[in-house]
Amino acid sequence: MTDWLTPQEWQAVALSLKVSTVAVLASLPFGIFIAYALARWRFPGHGLLNGLVHLPLVLPPVVTGYLLLLTFGRRGSVGQFLDQWFGIVFAFRWTGAVLAAAIMAFPLLVRAIRLAIEAVDPKLEQAASTLGASRLWVFATVTLPLIIPGILAGMVLAFAKAMGEFGATITFVSNIPGQTQTLPSAIYAFLQVPGGESSAGRLVLIAVAVAMGALFLSEGIARAVARRIRGG
Repeated sequence: MTDWLTPQEWQAVALSLKVSTVAVLASLPFGIFIAYALARWRFPGHGLLNGLVHLPLVLPPVVTGYLLLLTFGRRGSVGQFLDQWFGIVFAFRWTGAVLAAAIMAFPLLVRAIRLAIEAVDPKLEQAASTLGASRLWVFATVTLPLIIPGILAGMVLAFAKAMGEFGATITFVSNIPGQTQTLPSAIYAFLQVPGGESSAGRLVLIAVAVAMGALFLSEGIARAVARRIRGG
């Protein structure tokens, strides 16, 4: 692949895979927790939380990127604090691309996991609780094994969304080759220069191949796990 792609193209592919993987893994614990809270708990602000989780789906990605820049930029309320006290900088760094991708993909992750949790019969969890198991133990031994296919489906959807994220990313971290230039940003950049169509075409093929490969792999894993749970 390194012979087929130029160094700049390869950097964009590698960075996109890195950003998407880190974004999914970093947001997964939060996604599971929030999905469980929305599916099983009733509390003041339930509707507000649900709206905030799904807000990136309805907001223009550029608006999300601008809000990230205002919040996590070097002069933002959170970004300035993180920079001064912990030396953590998101704006115009690959870590900022991770943050943007994670936020944009988070609704899809939560939605898939929430549907899986709602499909679990609450009586199974109640039966384990009556035997003296704590809520955490019930979740770990009863709920979690049953929702693994949903978690995998959510991870795949989130990964695909992160791989294709463009608007929020380019607004928040710009399009710096080798640093913040992800696959969609590189395709856009190549299409802006004469003779860049061939490079853009190669990257499009890579994007399609990675997305399809991830979908097929996840579908196979989900089916295997589902058969195992059913005892088939």
